[in-house]
Amino acid sequence: MPDRTAYNDSTLVIGLGRFGSAMAATLDRLGREVLAVERDPVLVRQWTGRIPLVEADATDMEALEQLGATEFGTAVVGVATSLEASVLITGNLVDLETPQIWAKAVSRAHGRILRRIGAHHVVYPEFDAGQRAAHLVSGRMLDYIEMEKGGFTIVKMRPPAELHGFTIGESKIRSRYGVTVFGLMSPGEPFEYATPATLVSPDDVLVVGGDAMLLERFANRN
Repeated sequence: MPDRTAYNDSTLVIGLGRFGSAMAATLDRLGREVLAVERDPVLVRQWTGRIPLVEADATDMEALEQLGATEFGTAVVGVATSLEASVLITGNLVDLETPQIWAKAVSRAHGRILRRIGAHHVVYPEFDAGQRAAHLVSGRMLDYIEMEKGGFTIVKMRPPAELHGFTIGESKIRSRYGVTVFGLMSPGEPFEYATPATLVSPDDVLVVGGDAMLLERFANRN
């Protein structure tokens, strides 16, 4: 097998549905080395000239080898509506010893299959988006990111009224609520890392981390 150390920053994105196309276009915009693979000629025509792209069937191992799939440090399988295609593509990448394989799943059962055959990371875009939206509409949270494991979550939120006019140290947020304020954004001001002397105002936005349940309780305080 080739030496993968030279290719760790390159990404192969397979499937140009909404998830795959957003992934490929964003990586390309960020200046990352990316190659998209799509077998649907309609989608190929739609994206030609916008991102690096080849038309190929990634369920075919020979096609993957011909397009140089072994030279990529990361592969993203955006194909999910066809369980058979998703599994075949992921299996091919496992056989090619791709260092990092990210695969989209449409259900928990689908995700378990992908993990069992060797996917390193499984993402559930629809489930995650719905879960995130539920947290945002239910309180004063402005953004919500839950880590894949361990229950650790980071949120952006408006401060509860009981914090207004007090410093982080005076409010004893960590000891009283079990969460940690990492930073604060005031209107018109750049982000600043929080210290015990950081004063909290009603219009501020806090960046807070901790256990998801504790954050929910903290965000829903008056």
